[in-house]
Amino acid sequence: MSQRYDFIIVGAGTAGCLLANRLSANGKFSVALIEAGGSDNYHWVHIPVGYLYCMGNKRTDWLYKTTKQEGLNGRELNYPRGKVMGGCSSINGMIYMRGQAADYDQWRQMGNDGWSWDDVLPYFKNMEDSYEGENKFHGSGGEWKVNQQRLSWDVLDHFKEAAVEAGIPEIDDFNEGNNFGVSYFKVNQNAGLRWNTVKGFLKPIKNRKNLTIFSKCEVSKIILDNKKTKGVEVFRNGKLEEIFVNREIVLASGSIGSPKILELSGIGNPKILKKLGIKTEVENKNIGENLQDHLQLRVIYKLENAKTLNEKANSLLGKLGIGLEYAFKRSGPMSMAPSQLGVFAMSDNSYDTPNLQFHVQPLSLDKFGEPLHNFPGLTASVCNLNPQSRGNVHIVSRNHRDAPSIDPNYLSAEKDKIVAVQSIKLARRIISQPAMKQFNPQEFTPGIQYQSEEDLKKVAGDIGTTIFHPVGTCAMGNSISSVTDSNLKVRGVEGLRVADASIMPTITSGNTNAPTLMIAEKASEMILNSNKI
Repeated sequence: MSQRYDFIIVGAGTAGCLLANRLSANGKFSVALIEAGGSDNYHWVHIPVGYLYCMGNKRTDWLYKTTKQEGLNGRELNYPRGKVMGGCSSINGMIYMRGQAADYDQWRQMGNDGWSWDDVLPYFKNMEDSYEGENKFHGSGGEWKVNQQRLSWDVLDHFKEAAVEAGIPEIDDFNEGNNFGVSYFKVNQNAGLRWNTVKGFLKPIKNRKNLTIFSKCEVSKIILDNKKTKGVEVFRNGKLEEIFVNREIVLASGSIGSPKILELSGIGNPKILKKLGIKTEVENKNIGENLQDHLQLRVIYKLENAKTLNEKANSLLGKLGIGLEYAFKRSGPMSMAPSQLGVFAMSDNSYDTPNLQFHVQPLSLDKFGEPLHNFPGLTASVCNLNPQSRGNVHIVSRNHRDAPSIDPNYLSAEKDKIVAVQSIKLARRIISQPAMKQFNPQEFTPGIQYQSEEDLKKVAGDIGTTIFHPVGTCAMGNSISSVTDSNLKVRGVEGLRVADASIMPTITSGNTNAPTLMIAEKASEMILNSNKI
């Protein structure tokens, strides 16, 4: 079976849905949007607390794992990635976070013209429909809904007060360029339901005659002819098909999927490809390298005289109350993002802007997916926003169905270990403030017995886990060794771009969903400008 389109977008996730919307808008181009996963018509996608049931679920998750991590004392981690329409926007934490101005200014300083904070802010605003309305930093009337949370916890109000007592100012908005402060996160929800990119960008335009959407359709490789894209080879309904392209292919498969497809297509490091019997079509040794991720350290406290989700979720009456509140009000714990309160701070005085982010939660558990503790608990999860450790993603076989090797190489850089120690110490300093005294907090994890720098470095490896923000594996840059240029074109290939989190040269300071949307918004403009009729 053979079909032909002007543009082929690989991946209907955070970036892909927006790209499909924009590239098909003028009606002049035929667009194919290809997604390996199925429909987002699954109730746990839309109920906010459903992320608990979407991660680790083969219906919605690729079910990846990392390699065993030396920096995590030999542990491997589950590595959720969305395999469903909407991609990670259908299973993530729904937190709206752009990062900081310094992140994008650094991209510009690295030679990526057009990617400074002032350059990218209009793209964030263009897509946004903020509850605040139109102002200097926010947009109104766009497709991407940004709202306040629909619940509150007294214990989080006290933690916020404690952060102020520790010298961290209370602020209203984490999205104005410098995030230093404590505030409640804004979320991508609408009336208590998750707002994913399918709802925002795809459903309103799904009937456009020039847009064809393929679901449950896996791309096995890009078809090249003398370093020019011809199309993609896909598996659909158990059959091999070829879909051809007139103008450009845009990879939007994320920091794991995009380098995987490039390598399967013979674009990558010849040593890796030769070992697997793949002919090198285009050499680039940096494809799949430069993997960066935010490692979170979950510092857990056992409380007294506190109301937390632990008691509600472990009680039949509490569960009934949670269900009824959500059914009638679309509020309460079932409307919760995984984290409600945020804190941005500096690990030491050498930083001009925050290099730490706390996700504070009125709950505690030993491990993601396990039951909540049977005592009132609070988790102050803290991550290093600017890790120095670098890992990689590479295919392990020629079979597109085989998961790639994912090696984030956590805590391999000594600087990251030092920041981890400082992170735990800052959590302890905040919790020890007068505002938290009434709850008599006792450190449950890692445990107050760990005090020395060496002990804390070791225990960071025991408690560290991903917060699901992989970026950088197809990084843009102005040198020939970068994977993509500042127009997101893959170097050495005609008619191929990457437009997802993999193009970030360095990771943004915070949750990565909003920056990925910005990348897609900017990419769509670049593509349309270079394909004018």
